[in-house]
Amino acid sequence: MSQRQNDNRSQEIAVVGSPEFTTGFRLAGVRRFENVPDDEKPEDLDGAVTNVLEDDGVGIVVMHDDDMEHLSRSVRGEVETSVEPVVITIGTSGAGGGGLREQIKRAIGIDLMDEDADADPTET
Repeated sequence: MSQRQNDNRSQEIAVVGSPEFTTGFRLAGVRRFENVPDDEKPEDLDGAVTNVLEDDGVGIVVMHDDDMEHLSRSVRGEVETSVEPVVITIGTSGAGGGGLREQIKRAIGIDLMDEDADADPTET
């Protein structure tokens, strides 16, 4: 994937998943989504995820944790290492991307929840 350049345009959130998963986000105002019915995920989820990862207008991609198992190894690797857009997986299983804390740390390069991060390095 090529390096993106942000020219001060705002980027939007994209949601990928079943219509049942994306509906709540759509009602909340998310305009960019890829609906992939559960019975079509083995064939179509890779393409839907690739579409949003390659869309320069997308800054955040939201997926359900459980959908990670439907992705091919190569697309899963792209999802797990993507910095822009950042991919956030949510759901009950917790198996998707190592937790929200790790996803944020990977995206911005620092651990916002690290209590030692605010410590003065000159203090010992």
